[in-house]
Amino acid sequence: MPIRVMLVDDQALLRTGFRMVLAAQPDMDVVAEAGDGVEALERLRSTEVDVVLMDVRMPKLDGVETTSRICAQDDPPKVLILTTFDLDEYAFSGLKAGASGFMLKDVPPGELLAAIRSVHSGDAVVAPSTTRRLLDRFSSMLPSTGAQPQLKELERLTDREREVMVLVAQGLSNGEIAARLVLSEATVKTHVGRILTKLGLRDRVQVVVLAYETGLVRAGGGAA
Repeated sequence: MPIRVMLVDDQALLRTGFRMVLAAQPDMDVVAEAGDGVEALERLRSTEVDVVLMDVRMPKLDGVETTSRICAQDDPPKVLILTTFDLDEYAFSGLKAGASGFMLKDVPPGELLAAIRSVHSGDAVVAPSTTRRLLDRFSSMLPSTGAQPQLKELERLTDREREVMVLVAQGLSNGEIAARLVLSEATVKTHVGRILTKLGLRDRVQVVVLAYETGLVRAGGGAA
């Protein structure tokens, strides 16, 4: 079955461009479009969707609040935030609201398609380094460099799992973490899976957000 995608953007021209790219793929189908968050929520009531490409700045209901409402539903579709190069102040909030990740609107078509497939399969949505750059940009929203890690949320992790979590938040891929810790990539993947389970997180992006919020990693990427 093709991946069912909904496009949510107040610029019809952008939706047309994305639709043309997706329509050329045999494994994707644009099943709905919306020009704002209110319309998106209405469409979702009557349309089964796997992945939502969500703009941030829209009239009536912005992408952050729309994402929050979508992700609060039972068995919601995955949400991929689309933002401009001059990152919106809402992008970090979008990740906290439940989005699986974010991409720039001028992303090459191949990367967009790969991201949609990754989201659908439950894998990481965007390169961790890209997520890190977003978090670093909004360092004022994160703990200060003097903040101490809030151990209460992290005490369920082993020392090794915490070490892996720090490296994930610093933007390293599983392969890079494996090389750094002299582990197999499969072992690193297992550690990441256990981190998600123990902390009740959905994906790698949420690991990064929590690492910054708890002060385990400081703005700028350094370990606390």
